[in-house]
Amino acid sequence: MVSLRIVTSEDWPLWQEVRLAALTDAPHAFRARLADWHRTGRRQWRARLAVPGSFNVVALRERLPVGMVRGVPHDGETSELHSLWVSPEARGEGVGDRLIEAVTEWALGAGSTTLKLAVIPGNEPAVALYRRNGFVMTEEAGKLLPDGVTREQVMARRLR
Repeated sequence: MVSLRIVTSEDWPLWQEVRLAALTDAPHAFRARLADWHRTGRRQWRARLAVPGSFNVVALRERLPVGMVRGVPHDGETSELHSLWVSPEARGEGVGDRLIEAVTEWALGAGSTTLKLAVIPGNEPAVALYRRNGFVMTEEAGKLLPDGVTREQVMARRLR
């Protein structure tokens, strides 16, 4: 059974563990690189979790992390879903859906009418998960990836 745990800056070692696992398992799925986070110290990990208004969740199976997601406020109308990852051993069990739902409920509680996310082009399993959860591709240009050419694809879901 998988449980969801909201984490705070005090939980930075757990967040570090799951984030490094995500970047190791799926480097192709994130704009961030493992080397960027491997060198950071406690202060940076704590700061990541202390972003005002952010919502950080770890999925746990028998106290072991098997997934993660972040919700970040963008503006009064929009919130963003970041850093979604589910470990290979927990994929196909609905963990991704539960993490998305947790961020959706947080965004609704924050008064957002839209939830946005960015996905790396070619990450079709992620796109399928997001579509299944009501997200659609937008025309918005995503951030430039490290190759200097490719941009993230932006997806959005209306909440109200």
